[in-house]
Amino acid sequence: MSLNELWEAAAGSPFTPAVSKDYQLTVGFTLLLAGVVLTILFGLNRSFISLPLYGIPASLAFGFGAVYTICAVGVYV
Repeated sequence: MSLNELWEAAAGSPFTPAVSKDYQLTVGFTLLLAGVVLTILFGLNRSFISLPLYGIPASLAFGFGAVYTICAVGVYV
């Protein structure tokens, strides 16, 4: 299948995001809040076992929450 055929086949199925534009701000703030809570829990018990339980999910929640929030409010230059 050539790239042109693939382009033509994809024209009939538009992209639909996992989270709609109306809920991106809610999802973003919820993830940021979860990141803050998990960071506080990780700070209370900094051990090697709490790293995969609190540290890694906190960093992922902060990352995805920031991206969803930026996408929700838009970036203006």
